[in-house]
Amino acid sequence: MKKRSEKQADLDTLKTELAKVSTLILTTFQGITVDNDTKLRRAVQAAGGKYKVVKNTLAERAGAGTPAEGVLKDLKGTNSIAFTYNDPVALAKALTKIAKDVPAFQFKAGVVEGRVISISEIQNLANLPSKEELISKVMFLLNAPAQRVAMALNALPRNLAVTVSEAIKINKFGAGGSAEKGAAPAPAAAAEATPEAAPPAAPEPEPAQ
Repeated sequence: MKKRSEKQADLDTLKTELAKVSTLILTTFQGITVDNDTKLRRAVQAAGGKYKVVKNTLAERAGAGTPAEGVLKDLKGTNSIAFTYNDPVALAKALTKIAKDVPAFQFKAGVVEGRVISISEIQNLANLPSKEELISKVMFLLNAPAQRVAMALNALPRNLAVTVSEAIKINKFGAGGSAEKGAAPAPAAAAEATPEAAPPAAPEPEPAQ
């Protein structure tokens, strides 16, 4: 049995983690085998997330005042959480794949950017393009006419602003050097091509008195 100081340390650690999450998915794992549990943890880790089995009272206390508060209240049964500080789509894709292969692993609810989402919305999230795919598309658009870029960016959800920003940075720093090499010639070069000015004409003789 854990000491009170150990329980407080667990609470503090989880609260610190939950305070920074962008996405959290609440799941149940009752009946899952050890092998499948190992696969699940590895899949979440590969997606840049963390997976934890949590006690209901601990989860509720740790979630208070954090973005995950809305899905960690009044928990019943056995629960686990998967969360990430980065790409929500990558996490949703990894968990959805596991859920298809392991019936004992099921979604309960989720939270993305502070908004509670349903099971169906989690599945819809998993069908979206990944962060890498979005960056690739935005990079393509950056080379398109300005009007097309504006229309495409206006169609992106607000929570993809970071993706767009990263793509612009990649394009800026990756292409900056070549842009400088292709700069226009200095004005001096143009001056060399200018024809030399003609000498002034001789003055006409004055008429005789």
